[in-house]
Amino acid sequence: MDLKLTDKHVLVTGGSKGIGFATAMAFAREGARVTLVSRRRTALAKAAEQIRAETGSEAGFIAADLSEEEGRLALFGEAAAVDILVNNAGAIKSGPIEALGMDDWREGMDLKFWGYVHLCKLFSEQMSARKSGTIINIIGMGGRAVRPSYIIGAAANAGLIGFTSALGAATPADNVRVFGINPSVTKTDRMIDRLKQTADQKWGDPDRWAELVDPANYPFGRPKSAEEVAALAVMLASPQVHYLSGTVVDIDGGGRWTK
Repeated sequence: MDLKLTDKHVLVTGGSKGIGFATAMAFAREGARVTLVSRRRTALAKAAEQIRAETGSEAGFIAADLSEEEGRLALFGEAAAVDILVNNAGAIKSGPIEALGMDDWREGMDLKFWGYVHLCKLFSEQMSARKSGTIINIIGMGGRAVRPSYIIGAAANAGLIGFTSALGAATPADNVRVFGINPSVTKTDRMIDRLKQTADQKWGDPDRWAELVDPANYPFGRPKSAEEVAALAVMLASPQVHYLSGTVVDIDGGGRWTK
């Protein structure tokens, strides 16, 4: 199936690694032009070069701190007309409420919640003015299947789920689509790094991290890959699925219902 994404300009925040990088790569494989955004210029340059080398598609980058309003405004000013915005930036600190200070709350909400809301406002207004565009918010199952040990993420993600549905209900009047994706635990470098730290603490050998991944704890016996999240994002961004807006899709293998 032709997804009709050739030459579309796709802006991906958190695009230098993990789900963001996989999503940018997947769009590039469909012939889209991608722009990666994160804080670290060196990582962005490396990621963009890899995308160009593997796909032959155009890949650029913009370094920006999206936890700050000034950084988001600068990104909006620098980015050329964007057809598809993928909001993906924002790792939030884990922990129960008694272990977290108000600085932790502000940091998590500034990057993830307010970052998504602000970029959605900026780009959705631009898209509405030209009567075309798509916004994808990569949110997280922490807002659907809430956990006390991830309470900041529960609050931020739940808020973004509601925000995405509300915005996505309004924008079709201007031929703009807004939808979200809620990934559960995903096998990324960040996940592996955490497991390596745990293995080192437990056994003194970080290379034993895979022993900590119990197939019984995951649907299909494994954590999903970043590429699976990326494939869903690309498929749903296609004009072939134009009637989708205001929906937030869970990609958790049904795990929410088995706990």
